[in-house]
Amino acid sequence: MVKSLFAFFALGLTLVIAVPLLSRGAQQNAPAPAMNQEPPVAAAPPVIAKNPVKPTAESQAKAKSLYQIDCALCHGDKGSGKTDVASSMGMTMDDWTDPKTLAGKQDGELFNIIRNGKDKMPPEADGRAKDAEVWNLIIYIRTFSKGAPAAPAAASN
Repeated sequence: MVKSLFAFFALGLTLVIAVPLLSRGAQQNAPAPAMNQEPPVAAAPPVIAKNPVKPTAESQAKAKSLYQIDCALCHGDKGSGKTDVASSMGMTMDDWTDPKTLAGKQDGELFNIIRNGKDKMPPEADGRAKDAEVWNLIIYIRTFSKGAPAAPAAASN
C-alpha cells in the first residue's frame, strides 16, 4: 500500500512539474502573431437615411460645441473647409456653406461618414458621441448653408 501511495504521489508531482513546462515549450514553438495584422472590423450597423431627431435649442448648442471640439480644426468654424490643417495635409474639403455641397447627401450617409470615417478622415472614437448627438451635429452642419441661395430641387433629409 505504501508503494502504491508513493507511486501515486510521484506521478502527481511529475504532472505538476511537467505540464507547465510542456505548455511553455509549445507556446515558444508557435509562430508569433503578425505584427501588422489589422484587427477585424465589425460591420457597421445599417443606419436610417432620415434623421430621427428633432432639434432643440439645447441639442443644437451641444452640437455646436461638439463641432468646435471635433470638427472645426479641419472643416473650419463655419464649415468652409478652408483651414491650415486641411491645407497642410493636402486635403480639399467640401464647402458646407455652399447649399449644393450637401444637397445630394442623405443624413444617413453623413452619419456613416462621421462614425466610420472616409478617406483621410478617421472614424469617430468609440463612445465619443451618442447617436442623437451625431444626428444633431448633422442638423447643425446643414445650417452653415442657410441664408445662401438654395440649391436646385434636390431633396435632402
